[in-house]
Amino acid sequence: MERPSAWKKYTSEQSEELEALSGRYRSFISENKTERECVAAGVALAEAAGYVSLDAAITAGKPLKAGDKVYVNTRGKALTLFNIGTAPLAAGLNILGAHVDSPRLDVKQNPAYEKADLAFLDTHYYGGLKSSLWVATPLAIHGVVAKKDGSVVPVVVGEDPADPVFCISDILIHLAGEQMKKTHAEAVDPESLDVIVGGKPVVITGDENAKDADAPKEPVKQMLLGLLAERYGIEEEDLLSAELEIVPAGPARDMGLDRSMVLGYGQDDRVCAYTSLEAMLEVTDVERTSVCLLVDKEEIGSVGATGMQAHYFENALAEVMELAGEGGDLALRRALANSRMLSSDVSAGFDPAYAGQFEEKNSAYLGHGLCFNKYTGARGKSGSNDADAEYMAYVRNVMDEASVSFQTCELGRVNAGGGGTIAYIMARYGMDVIDSGVAVLSMHSLWEVTSKADIYEAYRGYKAFIERP
Repeated sequence: MERPSAWKKYTSEQSEELEALSGRYRSFISENKTERECVAAGVALAEAAGYVSLDAAITAGKPLKAGDKVYVNTRGKALTLFNIGTAPLAAGLNILGAHVDSPRLDVKQNPAYEKADLAFLDTHYYGGLKSSLWVATPLAIHGVVAKKDGSVVPVVVGEDPADPVFCISDILIHLAGEQMKKTHAEAVDPESLDVIVGGKPVVITGDENAKDADAPKEPVKQMLLGLLAERYGIEEEDLLSAELEIVPAGPARDMGLDRSMVLGYGQDDRVCAYTSLEAMLEVTDVERTSVCLLVDKEEIGSVGATGMQAHYFENALAEVMELAGEGGDLALRRALANSRMLSSDVSAGFDPAYAGQFEEKNSAYLGHGLCFNKYTGARGKSGSNDADAEYMAYVRNVMDEASVSFQTCELGRVNAGGGGTIAYIMARYGMDVIDSGVAVLSMHSLWEVTSKADIYEAYRGYKAFIERP
């Protein structure tokens, strides 16, 4: 059963909408490379669209009614949007859920050191990645440093064309004989992914008689710490309470002579997060209350206070229902169980260069529209949600009525590997959930590839879903 390319159906007006959306998306992922940055940008967009803080509504004791729009910012790393509908909340919600964290290198708590007259920052990788891809490529530093006085210092270095960039060294091919004999997984030790951040020592000037003993023991590291103190007011001990992320430097770009694709970092899963957010903000009046969840920690199991396994969404919904006059545990449980959700996460795009890892008739193809994964997981669907047939039929109907191009797919051949999403976590409430997203080439690499047609169809599909009574 073949699904046609979505590119064949567009009118000139739709082509213009597609390009405009792709441009906004490209800017979003270029400017927001951490979960904190994505949430801050999401809050700004939501407030511009008329959303107000749920905390402010609670403090004011303001009742919520149909047409009201509120958001919850959870620790600066997760964002929940509610658009209150005309139907009772206990009748269920239409939920879009994506994640805004991506594989990266996190700077360790005690990171700075000097060796061979170079200054380094020690890192620990986050999420599933290939270590060998992170060497000898331009890198940027994004994040925050929290100080003991309660202030939080934002740090972004490596994105402005005038900024310096950073890198992790690789062994030259002339001396790589041993490395070349290793498996891909062993070629670069993850513990060696230390970022070179300096190479100039502090020099004592003005005193020709100064002795070597008076010089810092680690002059290059001292130069680094001096620059941090000068530019950010940061001391070395402040790095103990820092969250600094090493990410690829540079913006997302159009890809292909026909400009049909986007090449950029973090498209897993910001391509679904952004299109979900745009769809949510575009829709004004709804019958069933709509929700957009942008969550953290999916790449490491949805753990922690900002991962989907935490209860912040459930708690926020309880607050919303209380302000809407539908408070109570039973009503909350009914609302969750009666809800429908698209777990908005990417799928593996069929790559002819690695065709042996896919089963072609059940693969996602770039440019063929929004993907639906009935199940993910590995080794016999382990860890998967596995949506039921009735819900699959429901979402097919929603997409067909809205003329959204879509395709069904699996995450590669049986036992070739596998992966998971937040779908199984939300399904614990008894709601209908299915994975739905955009096909990606080179997933979890530094630069991932998506089709603009799929980005557009995801936005259209998500919009149709939350508009559904």
